[in-house]
Amino acid sequence: MPEPEHVDRLPTGVADPVLVVEYDPAWPAAYRRESEAIAAALGELLVGIEHMGSTAVPGLGAKPIIDIMAGVPSFQEGHRCVEPMQGLGYEYKGEFGIPGRHYFRKIQRDVRTHQVHMVEAGGEFWQRHLLFRDYLRSHSDEARRYYELKLRFSKEYRHDREGYTDAKTAFIEAAIAKARGSA
Repeated sequence: MPEPEHVDRLPTGVADPVLVVEYDPAWPAAYRRESEAIAAALGELLVGIEHMGSTAVPGLGAKPIIDIMAGVPSFQEGHRCVEPMQGLGYEYKGEFGIPGRHYFRKIQRDVRTHQVHMVEAGGEFWQRHLLFRDYLRSHSDEARRYYELKLRFSKEYRHDREGYTDAKTAFIEAAIAKARGSA
């Protein structure tokens, strides 16, 4: 069976392209299955787990990668989670450019399917990402605007993930500011 064109491939020696696709109603179930496996593997080390990012917002198109935020009591405790996460097929990338975060990604047949951002539950990273997700969930007009920006930026920065991320920053910061103002 051929794979869909919209997969996020990780071929050896080639940059990871930015591909944004329409919302897939299967994303919440994919999150639930994976979050249950993570919870079983981490046990008491896990104090919270959330579906984050665009795949967590109904109707919002996204890169077809399930974003998971795993909350641990402290960054240091996250080190104890590396081996169990590797047992689930995740590659550990350390902080991967964001201090205070343990980053894991799952790759199946050269396609990244899941990524886990393991952070201190209730910390700044945790709060900001939930605030942004919840703001988009409750403001469908803003979610649609964000999707349109992401489509444009995914074409503009197809082989530049950092550029793509940077291009979205102004929108994200404005949305978080609005969400804090209404909280």
